[in-house]
Amino acid sequence: MFATLQSPLPTLEFDLPPELEAGQPPEARGLARDQVKLMVSHYRDDRIYHTRFDQIPHYLQAGDVVVINTSGTMNAALHVQRADGTPLELHLSTRLPADIWSVELRRPSGHSTTPFFDGRAGEQLALPGGGLVTLLTPHNPAQRLTSSWHNVFLTNHRVRLWLAVLQLPLPLGDYLQQYGFPIRYSYVTDAWPVSYYQTVYANEIGSAEMPSAGRAFTPELITQLVAKGVQVVPLILHTGVASPEEHERPYEEYYRVPAVTATAVNQARQQGKRIIAVGTTVIRALESVTDEQAVTHAGTGWTDVVITPQRGIRAVNGLLTGLHEPEATHLAMLETLCGRAHLHHTYQQALAHHYLWHEFGDLHLILP
Repeated sequence: MFATLQSPLPTLEFDLPPELEAGQPPEARGLARDQVKLMVSHYRDDRIYHTRFDQIPHYLQAGDVVVINTSGTMNAALHVQRADGTPLELHLSTRLPADIWSVELRRPSGHSTTPFFDGRAGEQLALPGGGLVTLLTPHNPAQRLTSSWHNVFLTNHRVRLWLAVLQLPLPLGDYLQQYGFPIRYSYVTDAWPVSYYQTVYANEIGSAEMPSAGRAFTPELITQLVAKGVQVVPLILHTGVASPEEHERPYEEYYRVPAVTATAVNQARQQGKRIIAVGTTVIRALESVTDEQAVTHAGTGWTDVVITPQRGIRAVNGLLTGLHEPEATHLAMLETLCGRAHLHHTYQQALAHHYLWHEFGDLHLILP
């Protein structure tokens, strides 16, 4: 049952049956990566079509601009051990300036993990192969009660993300390739190699978790779109760790929007064409460089922008996205684009037609 909430974050509340949580990649379910379900919805008149992702060229047209995030997924999870021998899992989130990382500690629980909130400022934990991680201070400024990380005193706070430094025996990429593994949550029951967490167009490793909206694309599909006159342009946004248990607002993430992408987006907007983001990460990056006059600029930096109906969306008028769990903050972004009534309607349809949720699940193309 859907319920309208008074707060703009989140927008939907509904029961997600466990059988609709995609626990395996489509390849393990006997499908090619482009054979997942696709729901196409038009928010101006509430038209909805149920199809398969390999049919997406039929729903895009010459002149459309499709913006993709070419960030690749890291082996961002590492086994780690406290001084007292307690085994934990360390999730690398975001590499910040001066080689400081935002990281999350999690406790192994069956085939998954749960957040571990008992880390301490100054604590050193052992990494595989002789590596070391030192927790400096909570990532959230509200949880830093002194400027000295040696003596941070926390009361009534659960610290999920820490700022930390790594001491590794190998260069980062080599170390993660040897000792790391992809982050996974409870609905993914088996460990899968990082290749299952990559889009076919990833060209710069840096995301803690897969920018999953583009996973279903294949080189052949992209070729079909380009041959049809659809313009595909890139940007980078390196995603940090999600918080499926907490549904926190997103932390700052690194983005880079090249001039060719900004130009294509501006020209399409001036010509009244459709601008379709592949994933909420693309909207977040583009909104960070689009001014109040709806002009998109090239740019590089760190963004903490959160898209809500009160803020609005200036950069795009379409979105390809996965299906988001109840109360996820991404739903506020979807509502901003397509309206609350349309969002309710499409999620009712997704539940009724047994669409699968999460990064290995089905997809939703939202168009004007």
